[in-house]
Amino acid sequence: MLGQDVVRAAGDDALALSRAELDVTDPVAVREALAGADVVINCAAWTNVDGAEEHSDEALAVNRDGARNVAEAAQRVLYVSSDYVFDGAKRAPYVESDPTGPLQSYGRSKLAGELATAEANPRHFIVRSSWLFGAGGKNFVRTMLRLGAERDELRVVDDQIGCPTFTGHLAEAIVALARTEDYGIHHLAGAGSCSWYEFAREIFERAGVDCHVEPCTTEEYPLPARRPAWSVLGSERGRSLPPWQEGLDAYLGVRA
Repeated sequence: MLGQDVVRAAGDDALALSRAELDVTDPVAVREALAGADVVINCAAWTNVDGAEEHSDEALAVNRDGARNVAEAAQRVLYVSSDYVFDGAKRAPYVESDPTGPLQSYGRSKLAGELATAEANPRHFIVRSSWLFGAGGKNFVRTMLRLGAERDELRVVDDQIGCPTFTGHLAEAIVALARTEDYGIHHLAGAGSCSWYEFAREIFERAGVDCHVEPCTTEEYPLPARRPAWSVLGSERGRSLPPWQEGLDAYLGVRA
């Protein structure tokens, strides 16, 4: 999902390699494939948050070991990370210098990938984002639109707060950042924040879907992996994305 938008944002400058074309867990293949590249944007990731609880080794193989392989082979590298590296206890926007503390296997694997990338290549960018949605992939907006067409009423979690982020906006910012030398950790997420419940209501309103949404708690909708109750991202580095509502409108326009 993000990778496709990065390719579109980069235009003729991009050489895109799919999972079938390059296994990032194979260091020899990575070195051969990335030879001569000026900057590598690493969008390869294990993204199944709940699946990582039972498959932590597989998640680490991609998110940590694969990240190290890419960083070692690249002249410059950008690693995409997650708001789930935080524990959600702060209750104010997390900035780049805040201490991390992931609650689940997925977050631990992404944090390990950050550290591996930084250790392997001093010319690195680490971009943390959150709640991604966009064309070409499974995401919350797509799921809500499908369920809203099938049902008259839904219950959605209202005690997890974050920043919905349109991959089209994120990709443009990532490509622009990768053309600089502003190395280090960056937070790039849709401006503003909301709960999943508030997000769902906004989706249906803007898409013109007649579906009633009721709030529920995380305890009422248990999942294998613990989610941070608060994972709003802020930045102390001066970069920002458009408000998440603008991203939602852009996504709905692409779908239309």
